[in-house]
Amino acid sequence: MPIELLYPVMVVGSVGLFFGIGLAIASKKLHVYVNPRIEKILGVLPGANCGACGYPGCSGFAKAVVEGKADSSGCIPGGSKTAHAVADIMGVSAEVSEPVVAVVHCNGGNENARERAQYLGIEDCLAATLIGNGSKVCQDGCLGLGNCVRVCPFNAIHVSSDGIAVVNPEKCTGCGKCVKICPRNIISLIPKVHKIFLACSNHERGAKVKKYCTVGCTACTLCVKATPSGAISMENNLPVLDYSKEENFIPAAHKCPSKCFVDLVKTRPKANIDTKCTGCTACVSVCPVSGVISGEQDQRHVIDKDKCIGCGICLNVCPVHAISMWGVGSNMKTNTGKR
Repeated sequence: MPIELLYPVMVVGSVGLFFGIGLAIASKKLHVYVNPRIEKILGVLPGANCGACGYPGCSGFAKAVVEGKADSSGCIPGGSKTAHAVADIMGVSAEVSEPVVAVVHCNGGNENARERAQYLGIEDCLAATLIGNGSKVCQDGCLGLGNCVRVCPFNAIHVSSDGIAVVNPEKCTGCGKCVKICPRNIISLIPKVHKIFLACSNHERGAKVKKYCTVGCTACTLCVKATPSGAISMENNLPVLDYSKEENFIPAAHKCPSKCFVDLVKTRPKANIDTKCTGCTACVSVCPVSGVISGEQDQRHVIDKDKCIGCGICLNVCPVHAISMWGVGSNMKTNTGKR
């Protein structure tokens, strides 16, 4: 090789060697140790980066778990399966919380709720609220402009053709992002095991409500009276459901004259009385719907399936256990709040 070509090669090689040694030293000096359990935890997380855990994304949560700042059950979308997987990696026991689902406390769509103005602004609930508090006469109703839809990382919410936000309970993971984004505060999380909720957030009462919403709560308190367990109370003219009590709220939903309650179970099982019935009439006295159970004293009773609302209250009082539930979801054994 000519000498005039050798010098550039030597110079380039020396520079490369110098920088290579420098980078090797820097990699040792500036190396940041990453706990291998962080990567393992990331591998079992759903990867939604929804922030429901309270940390910036899944990586932030994984790091917090390893550092002892977050519980292994903190990933709400992941549920119990993810909680146990994370706990196994950390070598601890998982404390799994009850799964929850988002519900929209409004059913006053375009056909049921009256509009007082036409909104022509941007498709944003907060913007509509700031401009005259929305277009509906009801100041607590769903505006249907889709803030909750856009923020949901699981595509679990849509705005119906009637202009109301509707949650798909099968897709909802209970992350709570829709709860935080709603400017009307009409979305909440309830235990997923429960299937009935109040679909109204209006705080006025009486006949005035019916003038602008045909499905609005009038604070008639019939749902409270239909729930002797005390699981429903009135606060600011609205029924409040206590899901911690052993109550299924089926009689309350049935008694509501405005049909303000939503039952996520489309077809309820019906009660049936078998041949063990002794005709004690105990079931007749507790049935919340008149005329459903009939029969002579000391004779087998029968249930009118067309009138039965499937509440299951009669199951608890039958001394000979002659009543069972037939039909969809017929694994109901007692009148607990979990069906």
